[in-house]
Order: sequence, then structure tokens, then C-alpha cells
Amino acid sequence: MTKNIEPRHYDVIVAPVVTEKATLASEHNKVLFKVAAKATKPQIKEAIEKLFDVKVKSVNTLVRKGKTKVFRGNLGSQSNTKRAIVTLEEGHRIDVTTGL
Repeated sequence: MTKNIEPRHYDVIVAPVVTEKATLASEHNKVLFKVAAKATKPQIKEAIEKLFDVKVKSVNTLVRKGKTKVFRGNLGSQSNTKRAIVTLEEGHRIDVTTGL
């Protein structure tokens, strides 16, 4: 694979999701990422393949709705976040703890 990284690839992937659920998913060759709200599945797939030099099998996305919270008596709301569950081909692996 040629590693032809463009700046737009960094705009698609915001951050890896490191939770207990994400750790359990990694056992099944899946990795979770926070992605840009307007990112499409083909864009996410291309960005992951270029940035991490792996082969992506499939991409599933979900939008986590923001919650309403009270902080010091003031009502506020968290913003919606889009997440991508990326399934990798057999033999490929991403270690999100090391970074890029």
C-alpha cells in the first residue's frame, strides 16, 4: 500500500475512542473512532487505510446524541458526536494507544 496521506484525512478522524466497550470490540478486530459529523463511510475508510496503513473490511457509523447537563446551576448541553466502528481485515491491527 502506498502511504499517500493528505491533510483532509486528518480532518475526518477526530480521535480514537478508548472505553471498556471499545476495548472489548478490539478483540473482534474492530476499532472505534470519533469522526467529523459530515464524514461519510467511504471517506472514513480511505482515511483509516491511508493513516494507519491497514485494510478496512467495513465501516459502521452512529451519531451519539448530546445530553442536557446541569453544571453549577446552569443548564447546558453536550454536542452530538459521530462515531465510526471500523472492522479490519484479518491480520491487520491498529494500536490506538501509540498514536500516529
